[in-house]
Amino acid sequence: MIRTFIDSGVLISAATGRDALFDRAWDILDDPERIFLTSEFVRLEILPKATYFHHQDEMGFYETFFASVVQTVPVSEALMNQAHLEAHRAGLGALDALHVAAARISGVEEMVTTEHFTTALFRVVGMKITTIRPTTRF
Repeated sequence: MIRTFIDSGVLISAATGRDALFDRAWDILDDPERIFLTSEFVRLEILPKATYFHHQDEMGFYETFFASVVQTVPVSEALMNQAHLEAHRAGLGALDALHVAAARISGVEEMVTTEHFTTALFRVVGMKITTIRPTTRF
């Protein structure tokens, strides 16, 4: 089984179906060879907005996902320290640093995101990071 950390954008794409990444998100989420890990920060990033706007189907999808993960990395001093290290090493923004730190602490094999290949997230060393966004290189 591939231990996989799913970034918030992948869940949003799968839940809302409002963009071209919908099918790619579901290809990852439906992969029987994967188990999923997450953090409290992913939950915080996506669930409150769906709740506030009463998007029942979206809320249900997120709750089902969170109930199915094998590990949710809690907020801790160790997580914050790792996030600071990740941010300094790769020039990450706060939430990306927290996601990378949670992924690293939980021992994932891969982090899947909707970020463009050119973002700071892809400067992270020692972790496989995959985007579901189509990549075009010239």
